[in-house]
Amino acid sequence: MILATDLDGTFLGGDPDNRQRLYQLIDAHPGIKLVFVTGRGLEVVVPLLSDPAIPRPDYIICDVGATVVDGETLQAVYPLQSEIEATWPGEQVVLQSMAGFPGLERQNVPQQRRCSYFCEPGAVTDEIHQVAEKLGCDVLFSADMYLDLLPRGVNKGSTLKRLIAHLEAEFDDVLVAGDTLNDLSMYEQGFKGVCVGESEAGLLEATGDRAKVLHAKLSGCGGILEALGHFGFLGPVGIDSELPGLGIKGKADLVMVYHRLPYEEVVKDGQLIRRPPSSPNGILPTLLSFFAQGQQGSWVAWSVHDPRKDRAFEVHTTVDKERYANLVAARVALSKNDVDVFYKRFSKEAFWPTLHTFWERAIFREEDWAVFLKVNQLFAERTAAEAAEGAVVWLHDYNLWMVPAYLRPLRPDLTIAFFHHTYFPSADVFNVLPWRREIIGSLLQCDYIGFHIPRQSENFVDVIRGVAPVEVLSSQDCAPRFLTYGCAVGLDRMTRSVSVHGRHIGLGAHPVGLDIGRVKEVIDQPDCQAEMEKLREQLKGLRVVLSVERLDYTKGILAKMLAFEALLEAHPELVGKVSLLTICVPAAAEMTIYDTLLQQIEQAVGRINGRFSQVGWTPVHFFYRAFPFRDLIAYYLMADVMWITPLRDGLNLVAKEYVATQGLCEGSGVLVLSEFAGAAAELHGALLTNPHDPHDLRDTLYVGLTLGRADRESRIRSMFAIVQHNDIKRWGDEFLESVQDSRREGVEYLAGKG
Repeated sequence: MILATDLDGTFLGGDPDNRQRLYQLIDAHPGIKLVFVTGRGLEVVVPLLSDPAIPRPDYIICDVGATVVDGETLQAVYPLQSEIEATWPGEQVVLQSMAGFPGLERQNVPQQRRCSYFCEPGAVTDEIHQVAEKLGCDVLFSADMYLDLLPRGVNKGSTLKRLIAHLEAEFDDVLVAGDTLNDLSMYEQGFKGVCVGESEAGLLEATGDRAKVLHAKLSGCGGILEALGHFGFLGPVGIDSELPGLGIKGKADLVMVYHRLPYEEVVKDGQLIRRPPSSPNGILPTLLSFFAQGQQGSWVAWSVHDPRKDRAFEVHTTVDKERYANLVAARVALSKNDVDVFYKRFSKEAFWPTLHTFWERAIFREEDWAVFLKVNQLFAERTAAEAAEGAVVWLHDYNLWMVPAYLRPLRPDLTIAFFHHTYFPSADVFNVLPWRREIIGSLLQCDYIGFHIPRQSENFVDVIRGVAPVEVLSSQDCAPRFLTYGCAVGLDRMTRSVSVHGRHIGLGAHPVGLDIGRVKEVIDQPDCQAEMEKLREQLKGLRVVLSVERLDYTKGILAKMLAFEALLEAHPELVGKVSLLTICVPAAAEMTIYDTLLQQIEQAVGRINGRFSQVGWTPVHFFYRAFPFRDLIAYYLMADVMWITPLRDGLNLVAKEYVATQGLCEGSGVLVLSEFAGAAAELHGALLTNPHDPHDLRDTLYVGLTLGRADRESRIRSMFAIVQHNDIKRWGDEFLESVQDSRREGVEYLAGKG
């Protein structure tokens, strides 16, 4: 047989184990002739020939079909090469003819008998086609960015067809493999073919009706292996003997699928640098800790890849060889546009407002949903390639809602767990989403789904009821850990497992905890102590109310300002004695939807300070910037009242940070907390307030300022015990234990039905 394969994304792509299997298979069978068919120039292909791990090709077709050479000698194959040469008008002639067209950027790559450009789709005009026609050239545009001018009738497929005829080989003995629209011409010659997993949508669409073309599930070499079995090349005995256990299984027993890499990627002096995360995020080190004991694992996350700058993309990278020797980061290559649409625009403009019950702010775009699906499929395929037989896959948050739908058919053996970090709303809110059925259908492919608190989990069950018949298999009381009737998000009883379409799905409430040791470490630092002394001097004689949140309409910042203004009006004795310190962390620069909100907040601050300020006293101090965690701890220690009043919040870790700081230092601060924050159901001892009620917002703050010392100390001790016990490590351990328990229950459930 003859394997004619593209390189990038195909013969050089896929899971490392599948690459090794395919390469060994080719080396073991002298009857397999290998042809590289690539858009690269010959100069770029030559270094691959020095890699002993990659089989040496018998022939190389490069320059998108304009160059054909012997793989051993690198000499041109005649008369094929001379026939192509005869139709090429010459590089300078083509360059001069194309010089007047805007939007074309010459590719700085080696190329022969072709001229290649970067350009946007709109730049490929009828005039370009007309000029190419006069030159005797063909125009090839692929991947919405690559423009090639080639000799008339020359492309990957036509040159391959000529080579096969030159070798006097049978067409049915040829298997072609590719992944982009640039490879389409190979499938148009009548050969058997495979579009490997993660192929460009345009290629899949163009080959969808071709009976001889397989659309593989596996990416890269895995897809080629699928095709070898599908078409019966080498015979079933040969395939089985050479490739025992062929599949998409990797080595990772635990696969963490998260929107962030476990390190930061920054460009410094033109070089990509990887360093530990600088932002305070207790979840990352906690999730990493599961790999500290030598656990074989993968961390799947996205990374921006710009093929204009670097055509090569490193899928697997190390995380920390010393601490996590068997953990690799498996990077999903996304374009900047994919990230902007998938994460910064669609997730924040469609899903974020809906999840937080602000559905009237949501913007739904079908084209954005298509990008969301594409990205989730890429995540699923990468996860499938990483996971070992029967592995646990832990998915995180709504950005990855559709991963289970793609992952389950690929890997029915996996245990798929999902944790929802944001609030999950009631059915009447969630059902506003145009794609609610697809989303719920995907989540129902999971074995276990966790939320912060019982109310959010029960909301999910109600949403299921509107999509599919559901049978509640088990439930439990929410008390004593969670409030029942004491707050807006309380619940007395929650569902623990359900059956939908005969599948067992476990559910649980797991509020994320804190890394208490990290908080204590910051408190003990000299810099933090110095900052506290400085604040004590600046705020001497004042009662301090502290507010810390990110700029977002869900946080209720404006309502809080108005309530503080009302407090000073209702209680003039507090004028000159109480100051509100508001730390407002800016949203990402691209998030212009918050510009109006910021203006309203700043106007309110200006009005309050204008009305009530006195010499030596300012009622509201508004800091619109991010604060280092060290500085935040110092402010937590100085605050008499922590005022956290989101209109809706999945949990709110700031509340726990304040409690931990006060508890570690045996303080007596008061936590005034919105009853619509998930933490309200867990933190027994907080003063709960309704942020939608201006009077309650004002009056509860007043209670917090006037509470007796014994009551304050009792409340903070109670909450600190909760935060200290249910820390971030316990959160992770309990979640994975619940996953395993649910998996066992699922096996027993299915056995009982059988």
